[in-house]
Parts: sequence; C-alpha cells; structure tokens
Amino acid sequence: MKHKSSTIYFRLVKLLIFAGLLAAAGFAAMDAAVTGILDYYFSHSDYAETQTQKSIDELQDYIEKNNVNTTDGEALTRWVKRQSIVSMQIYKNNVLTYDSNYPDEAEIQESNSEREFYDWETYYILQFADGSAEVVLYGLYNFRIYGYAMLAELLLSFLLFLIVVMAGIRKTMRYILVLNKEIGILEGGNLDYSITIQGKDELAMVAASLESMRKSFKAQVEKEAYLTRANKKLITEMSHDLRTPLTSILIYTEILKNKRYDSPRQMQEYVEKIDRKAHQMKQLAENIFEYALISSETRVVLDEPVPMKELLYDTLSEAASHLEQNGFQTEFDMLWGQGKIQVNAGYLTRIMDNILSNIVKYGDAQECVKIEVRSDGDWGTVRFSNKKSCCGNKNDSNQIGLKNIEGMMKKMGGVSNVEDTQEYFSISLRFRYAEESADGLCDSRRRQKEADGR
Repeated sequence: MKHKSSTIYFRLVKLLIFAGLLAAAGFAAMDAAVTGILDYYFSHSDYAETQTQKSIDELQDYIEKNNVNTTDGEALTRWVKRQSIVSMQIYKNNVLTYDSNYPDEAEIQESNSEREFYDWETYYILQFADGSAEVVLYGLYNFRIYGYAMLAELLLSFLLFLIVVMAGIRKTMRYILVLNKEIGILEGGNLDYSITIQGKDELAMVAASLESMRKSFKAQVEKEAYLTRANKKLITEMSHDLRTPLTSILIYTEILKNKRYDSPRQMQEYVEKIDRKAHQMKQLAENIFEYALISSETRVVLDEPVPMKELLYDTLSEAASHLEQNGFQTEFDMLWGQGKIQVNAGYLTRIMDNILSNIVKYGDAQECVKIEVRSDGDWGTVRFSNKKSCCGNKNDSNQIGLKNIEGMMKKMGGVSNVEDTQEYFSISLRFRYAEESADGLCDSRRRQKEADGR
C-alpha cells in the first residue's frame, strides 16, 4: 500500500465527513426554507386566532361539564396540562383568581393583583360556576408546527446522510461480491480465471495476493502434471529398453541351462553375450539414477569464474583423444573469447562423458567429429557434430543422457541445444559469461556468498 489516503479506513472517514457536511448543509437549507414559508403563512393567516378560539370553546365546554369555578385551580390545571402548549390567566372583577404559571391558590391570594389592561392582549368572557370572568389565553400553536417541521427536516437530513454513505460504499461492496464470486470459481477448480484487482486499498492487496496464489498454485499443478507425464513416459520407455536385454539374457541362460550348444566355444559366446546385455542393463539403471539426481531441486555450487579457454582447452583435447582411441577422427575450429565462465567440475565431466558416449555409440567412425568453439556476446559456445552410423544400435532410445545434459547445463546457468536429423547429430553447450563488478566478484558468486552469509 503506497498511500495512506488509499486505505479503506481513510476513505470511509472522508466519506462520513462529506456525508455529515452534506446532511448539515441540507438541514440548514431546508430549515431556512421551511421557516420562511411558515413565517409567511402565520403572518398572513388567522391560524393562531382560530386555534385560540377553538381552545376557548373547549374550555367553556369543560367548565360547564365539570361545574368549575374561577378559583378551582386543580380542575383548571388539569385542563391546561391536557392542552400542553397554553398559558392561561383568569380575572374575576379585575382580580387575578388563577394563573397557569402559578397554579398554587395561596400564591394567587397573596398577590391579589388587579388586572392591568394592555392593547395587544385579547381576553374572552367565559361563564364559570361562580359567575362570569375574563380569560386571557396564550397558545403556542405556531411552535408546534415549527417542531414538527424541524423533526421532518432532521429525518430527511439523516436519510440524505445514509444515502450518501451507502452510495459511497456501494462500489466497495460490489467489489467484495466480485471477489467472493471469483473465489468460488477458484474453489471449483478453474485456475485459469484471473482475480480482478481494483484500486490500491486493502481489498486490492488481498486480491493481488489471491491472484499471486492462483498463479503459484496453477504453476505447481502444471508442474506436477508435467512431472507425472514425464515419469510415466520414462517408466514406459525404460520398461521397454530393459525388457529387450532382459529377454536376451533369459534366452541365453535357458540355452546354457539346457546345454543346447554345440561346443565350448559356442557356450563362451553365449556367456559373453549375457555379460554384454547385463552391462547394458547396468548402464540403463545408472542413467535412470543420474536423471533422478539431476531432476531434483538440489542447488548446485559453481566454481570460481575461469577464462573459457583455460577451463575447456584440456577437456576438449582429452575428448578428442578418447574419440581417436575409439576409431574416430576429430576436426577443431576454435575461436576463443575473453570471457570467464562458471561451471561445476563434476557436472562438466559427466556432460562430456555423455556426449562422447553418445558419439561412440551412434556416430559414423568413417566421418570426422567436428568440435567448434565460438564467442557470441555474453555467451561462449562449444559444439560437437558428427554423422550418424546407419547400422548403430540405439540402446539409449529414451534419450536420458541428453536430458541429463540439459538439466546439468540449466543448473549451471547455461543452455544445451540438440539438432538430431536422420543423418547428422549435433549438440551445442552454451555458457554465459560471468560479469565481474568493482569488488571482483561475479554477480552469481556474490549472490551465493550473500546466501551463505545469511
């Protein structure tokens, strides 16, 4: 996560602040508009007078039904409380007999105040049980409407707040549903379906981790499937290759056991054939073991970088001598470069043994074996090429030796390329030159030292 502002927490805080400010602004606008409308309505209508007259009529009915007199504070207070938004004073003979603000009769008697007339007051004459009296009634009817209006404004503002918040998190919720659906697809076994990655927040990080896990798991499944197919193919091929010499051995041993030979010399020939077939089976078994060893995940340790000519000159000379001892002629074409290469000495020896064994088995001794050395940019290449024998027995039909060479070159950071036609065979060994830095260590050697230090 690169920016704090991209986190879900920070975005949610910003969304809540924005929604709160928008709701507050909406409330202020609605309150100003509604207050203006109500003020205009109340100032241009007789709503207050109508409501006051209605309350006066209800009070007169209450007095008559309950036989209330002007000094019956308890009965009058009950009526006032039922109205909840009125204030009332009663004057009899211009003397205050009841005030809803001071319902205690003792306080009224102590004040014994006479009525003072004001031009702005409206009074009503009502008939009580003890005679007529003047009633001054103040009703807060307008404030009731204002209160209802404010409650409605608050509810609408809160609704606006919720709508903005829900709209803001809708995209995140949709993304969560998308991820949930895609995880279900992966659970169903479809590892080719890519996880959708949106944004830079925590959900995007989770999605990126799921996508990385999907790719890793898919690669692992494909690798296991490939290894399964490769092992199955190897077992099938090796079973065929082992069956051929084994059948011959069983035939010859059956002949010897039943003494179906004409002379001791013929018997010796059968024994020698059994010996050759047994060595052939031994070689096949060693090839299998070597292939399993090269295919393992063991990390190979490379030697120090050495100039290519210094490292391979003697090795190629010995290879030429070996071929000449087996009846082959060699032809060299060498253009050495100045680069240094890193190899594993044991791997290099086994690679040369496999190549020479392949040439001796399948090569035509009447044709020269050509050994070439070239330097091409960051690579140094050694190439063996020869004509194939038309009558050679291909005992290594499963090409395990070539697979071993490929595996060993790969572990040393190199590449092997094989060209195999009906008449000619060639194999190229490409070694990458080691680049040295200011401290004198090549990149691969430094990484190895750092790993050892850790």
